[in-house]
Amino acid sequence: MQPRRVARELALLGLSQVSPTREVTAQDLEELILGAVRVLTQELEDTLEQASSHLKRAYQHIESHPALTEASLREAMATTRTAINHLGAATHLPEWVYLAGQAEVQAFAHKLLSTWQSHQSEIDDLMQRGIKGWQIQRLHRMERDILRLGTAELVFLGTPVQVVMNEAVELAKRYCGEDSHRFINGTLRQIYLLHQDASHT
Repeated sequence: MQPRRVARELALLGLSQVSPTREVTAQDLEELILGAVRVLTQELEDTLEQASSHLKRAYQHIESHPALTEASLREAMATTRTAINHLGAATHLPEWVYLAGQAEVQAFAHKLLSTWQSHQSEIDDLMQRGIKGWQIQRLHRMERDILRLGTAELVFLGTPVQVVMNEAVELAKRYCGEDSHRFINGTLRQIYLLHQDASHT
């Protein structure tokens, strides 16, 4: 797990808890980490329950079809694979907690949050122009926060566009609906083009 990816996730989980007007302090970051760990611990418990349920279903499927057809075997294997994926995701929490406590990770999370605080109106304006036919307020909170942090990083921190888009897509796959990552990818691409146009005028 990459430190900057953990920092982005920490900033995302903390953005809704940060005051738009008060500067983020070291104590705020500690509270954000604690809150994020609680969120992720609950997610871990839910994930383990889902994995257990998937494994049970796969076992029942195999048990109830002794002469397995190719289709039923494929279904049982798919269910088991889903369970394994859930368990794999659950194993990352201890590493996440460790990295979230590192100075490098906290410094980048702080930079993301303070950049958003310093440029809120510009970021929201760019987002509004990048989202065609939608209002920012109508977006799901996580989608909105991923776009806000992605725009902050892209426009004000100079991170390469492909890195920002890849990281935003990963966050969307983890925290948003099924098709959100496509929406976020397309919107960030549009924001980048708008920013490029503005830079050349």
